[in-house]
Amino acid sequence: MASSSVYYQQNGNGYSDKPLYNGLPTHSTAVREKWHRHHHTSSWLLPLSLPIPGVRTRRLRIMTPNPARLHQFTVTRFGRRRGPLVLFIGVIVTVFTIFALHKRFATPEKNWPTLSPGDPSTLVYKREDLQRIWEWEIAAGHYPSSQKLPKQLGLSAPPYNPALPAKKSATIPSRYRSPTATDTIGTGSQRVYLDIQSKAPSVAYPPRPVSGSVADLDVVMEHCEFPKKYVRDCLEVLRIGAGLDNQARLRRGKMDDWKYVFLEDGPGDNVTDSDAIRPNYPHKAHADSDVSSDFPKKRGAEWELPIRLGTPPKYRPYNDQPASCDDENPRYFHMFWTGSFTDKPYLALLSYLFTQNLGLHLDNEHLDPKVCRPKFILWISPGPAAVPPGPNALREMYDGLKANPWASPFLHPRFKDIIEFRLWNTTEQLDGIPELKDEWRAMRESLFNSGGFVEKVPVNAVQEQSTETAGEDEDATVAAAPAPTTGGSGHEDKVNRVGSKSASEYDRLSVILSDMARFVLCHRFGGIYLDADTIFLRDWEELWGWRGAFAYRWSRLEKYNTAVLRMNKNSALGTFLFRTALKNGLDFHPMTVSRYTKDAYLEGLLLRLPDALFDSAWLNTEYYQRDRPPQPYLADFSHLFDTPRDLSAAPGALGFDGFYKGAYSYHFHNFWWRPFDPSRNWPDLGERFINGERIARATAAAESGQIIPDQEDDVVGNDKRDLDWAAVLKRTFEAYIRGERPNMYGEWLRW
Repeated sequence: MASSSVYYQQNGNGYSDKPLYNGLPTHSTAVREKWHRHHHTSSWLLPLSLPIPGVRTRRLRIMTPNPARLHQFTVTRFGRRRGPLVLFIGVIVTVFTIFALHKRFATPEKNWPTLSPGDPSTLVYKREDLQRIWEWEIAAGHYPSSQKLPKQLGLSAPPYNPALPAKKSATIPSRYRSPTATDTIGTGSQRVYLDIQSKAPSVAYPPRPVSGSVADLDVVMEHCEFPKKYVRDCLEVLRIGAGLDNQARLRRGKMDDWKYVFLEDGPGDNVTDSDAIRPNYPHKAHADSDVSSDFPKKRGAEWELPIRLGTPPKYRPYNDQPASCDDENPRYFHMFWTGSFTDKPYLALLSYLFTQNLGLHLDNEHLDPKVCRPKFILWISPGPAAVPPGPNALREMYDGLKANPWASPFLHPRFKDIIEFRLWNTTEQLDGIPELKDEWRAMRESLFNSGGFVEKVPVNAVQEQSTETAGEDEDATVAAAPAPTTGGSGHEDKVNRVGSKSASEYDRLSVILSDMARFVLCHRFGGIYLDADTIFLRDWEELWGWRGAFAYRWSRLEKYNTAVLRMNKNSALGTFLFRTALKNGLDFHPMTVSRYTKDAYLEGLLLRLPDALFDSAWLNTEYYQRDRPPQPYLADFSHLFDTPRDLSAAPGALGFDGFYKGAYSYHFHNFWWRPFDPSRNWPDLGERFINGERIARATAAAESGQIIPDQEDDVVGNDKRDLDWAAVLKRTFEAYIRGERPNMYGEWLRW
C-alpha cells in the first residue's frame, strides 16, 4: 500500500477534512491527477518570478501569456495544422504592434514604422569624418542657421559659427550640460531685419533688394514648410517681406514676424582666427566613433580613408569684402542644355534679364560698384550624351548659336559680361573633380546611373577621344561612348537621341547626365544650378547672401529635388557627395542624394527648402492643398501651356504680376515639345533682331503648312483669343527687350 499512496488519497473521499469510515478510497483519483498535471495550461496567464537587483529577499512577480494555453486554444479552434500557424501570425502581429506603439509615442521621431525594410545604407564615412565635415562647413560660414545639430554626431563641444550673430548666454555648470553638443556658438555680426517697401514717388514698381541683404531661411521655413503651411500663405509672406506688394499692401499692424531679409551690421565677436577655424578639429564623440548603430556602413564597401580638408575660407560679411563680388562665392547661374537651342532656354535667359540686377538700365561706365552682378553660364552638350565632342565642337557650337534665331540675340555685345555659352565635355569636367579624376574611368560602362538603374551603353561602340582633339590622349576617354549611327531604333535610337522631341521620344541619357553635371559644376565653379525648364520670377540677391547649400523639397516627400541646387566651390560637403557617389555607382539622382545625406546626418548642410519658393504648383498637381491653392491655380503642369477655359481670363488680366508672385522661380517640369506661344512661335524681339525673327517665322510657317505671312498681314485677329500663361510670360519678357516696357523693378533696358 505504501507504493500506491502516491496515486490514492488515504484520508478522504476527495475531501481531506472528512475521514473515511473504512480507511479505503471510494473511487480512483485519475481525474484529480490529470487536473494537477494540466491546471497551469488552463489559465491564460502564468506567474513569472524575477529577481530584483540589490534585493535578495524579494522577487518580482509578473504575469505572462501562457503559451500552452494559447496553443491549446488555437488547436481546438483551428485544428492541428492551422492552429500553430495562426498562433505564429498572432505573435508576430503582437510584437509588431508593441514596436509600432513604442516608435510612435516613445521615440523622439514619433513616426509610425513602415512595413518596407528600407533602403540599404550608402554610408562610407566614419562618424569622426562627418564631424569634421560639419565643423569645416560651419567654420566657413556655410551654416547660417540656428537649427540644432544632429545629436548622433556626438560633438563634445559646440563649434564657433561666424555666420550667426554673437549673443551672450548664461553659463551652465558642467555637471548640468549635455555630453553632446547640438548648438553652435555665434561669433558673427548682428542682424538688422529690413522693412522693404516702395517709397514715393517710385511706387509703381517694387524696389530692388538691398545689395548684400540675406534671406533668413530659418524664418522662411517657419512660414513655408509643408505640411504645416500652405503655399498660398508662404507666397504672401515672401512678397511682403521683400516689398514686392507695391501699391497693394493690404495687411495692417506690426509685421516683424514676417520679416526675413536682413543685413549684417557691425563687427563680430572677438574670436581669434585660430579659435574660430580650429584646424585640428578636436571635437570627438564620447563613444567609439567607428562603431555605432547610427552609422551603419554600406554593405560590401570599405570605409573611406580619413577625410582630408584644407583650411576653411574665412567668412566675410558683405560689407567687409574687398570687392562687391567674392571669388570664394561667385554668383554663377549654371544651366545644362543638349541639342539645338529652342524657346525653352530662350525663355529662361529672357526671364533672367527681366528679373536680376544686371545693370542693363545703366551705361557700362556708370555701373554701381556696390552691386555684384551675376553671370548666367549656359553649358551646351552639342551631341548625344554618350558621345564625346569632336575636335571642332567649340567652333561648331558657336556657329550653331549664331545661326539659331532663338540663341543669336544673346550673343549681342550688350550681354557679353552677363551671359556666357560654354561647351560641355564630360571627360574634361570629371577630370576637374579631384575626388573623381583618378577613379571614374573604371566605372565608365555604368556612368549613366539613375536611382540605381544603369542605362547600358554598348562597349564595342566606345570612341576614345581627347578633351582637346580626337586621338591625342588615349586616357581622356568618355564613359562608354558609342559611335553615332545614321538610323536605328530601340536601344541605338535611345543612345543617339539628342533632346526630347515628345513624351515618347525622351532623351533619358542627357537627363541622367544632367543629374551629375549640376553637382560637378557647383563643386568646380560654385554658384546655383537651374534646370532648363525654369523661369525666374524675382531677384535672387537675398539667396546669394545666404551662404549655405540648398535644394528644394520633392513635393510632399522629404526628399530633394535638385532642379535648383546651390553649393559652394570646393566645399567639404561636395567632397563627401562625390566620394559617396563614387562608392554607390556614381548615382546622382535626387532620391539617391537624399539617401546620402540622410544616412550621414548631413541634411542640415544641404538645406531642403519648401517647393513653394521654386515650384509653387507642384503640390496642387498632386492633389494637395486644393482647398486653398495659390494664384494661379494650375492643377496640372500642362495648364501653363494650355490654361483651362474657365481660368483663361486670368493670364491676360493679371499678367506677370499675377503669376506666383513672391516665388523666386517656376519649374514647369519638362514639356520641351510644347511651344510657349503657338500662335507666335518665334523670337519677337523687335527690329534689332528682325533677321532671326524672319527665319523663325518662315520655319514656323513651313512646319504648320501655312504661307509665310508678311509683316503687314500680322494682325491681332490672327492671334489666339484667350492667351495661356506661357504666352503671357514670353510676351512680357520680349516687350522688355523691345523697349516697350521696363522690367519688373521699373528699369528700362539701355542699349
